[in-house]
Formats: sequence, structure tokens, C-alpha cells
Amino acid sequence: MTIASASVPALREVFSAIQTRMDKAVADFRAAVASIRTGRASVHMLDGVRVEYYGTEMPLNQVATVHAPEAQLLTVQPFDAGSLAAIEKAIRAADIGLNPANDGKLIRLPVPSLTEERRKEMVKHLNKILEEHRTAIRNIRRDGNDATKKLKNDKKISEDEERRAHDDIQKVTDDELKKLEELAKGKEKELLTV
Repeated sequence: MTIASASVPALREVFSAIQTRMDKAVADFRAAVASIRTGRASVHMLDGVRVEYYGTEMPLNQVATVHAPEAQLLTVQPFDAGSLAAIEKAIRAADIGLNPANDGKLIRLPVPSLTEERRKEMVKHLNKILEEHRTAIRNIRRDGNDATKKLKNDKKISEDEERRAHDDIQKVTDDELKKLEELAKGKEKELLTV
């Protein structure tokens, strides 16, 4: 870790926890961004689909193989042909704007081009998700600052070390927020490209 405050033994655990939680928040945002639909077919578009399979809800990718053979088509090949109807029902229920066509062995999902209005809605949705993850990062920062304040109050670190730790926590927060912004900008560009 390149943070100066992390060399203080009492702060090492705090910084490790903060970094781990922030990395998870960024990874969660990356996954959420990948599942946002653009005009092109992507197997990640179906990541949020959950299928009722023998009384248990399971992610689609655990009951079927998803492929994107063309830019405007997804195919879903179930491992068990008996689950075809349940998969089709789950895709319809997911309300992702795709109309499944079942041929008895395979489900085809034509991916229609996005209208200008739909693209703008998707950008708004992206920005909402971005703000939720920014808030999560800020909450992690607050928890880290509270933990360093507690260490200072318990006399495990000095006032100067606390001040430095707050500055370092802010630097980590800024870096993580920048990662979120870059991911969002890339996805927004992808969404608005016709």
C-alpha cells in the first residue's frame, strides 16, 4: 500500500478494510454497468435474470449458456431442455426490453436498436447507479474517518497521525471516485453512439 498512514500499525487494519470495501463498490459498479443494455448484444445483458428452476431461483448463467453470435442477437441454450419455458418466462419477467423466441431447443433474443429517447433513459439510469455507488464510497470514507477518530480517542494514534490518515483516506476516496467516473463516461459514450 502506498499510503503513508498505512505504515502506522494501528491504522493498517483501517486502511485495509477501507480499500477492500471501496474495491468491492467499484467492482459492483463495473458489473452493474456491464448489464446496462446498449444497441449491441452482450451476454451481460442477461446477468440480472433469475430463473425458477426446481423450486429455486437461480441466475440464468447457471441453468443455460448465453451466446452473442451476432451484434443484434443473443441465444440461450438451456442445460436441461425441460427448463426452456421457465427461462423464457424469466426473461419476459425481467423487463429488459427483449422478446424471446423459443424454437423448442434454443431461445433467440433479437436485440432491437435503441431509440434516441431510450438511450437518454439509459444514461439517466446509468447516472442513478453512479450516484448510488458514489454515496457508498463516501459512506466508506466516513466509516474510515470515524475509525481513525476512535483510534485517536483511545490514544492508539496521535493527532498528527489522525490528520494524515484523514488526508490519506480522502486521497483513496478520490481515486476510487475517479474510477467510477471513468467507467460511467465510457458506458455513456457507448450508449449515445448510434
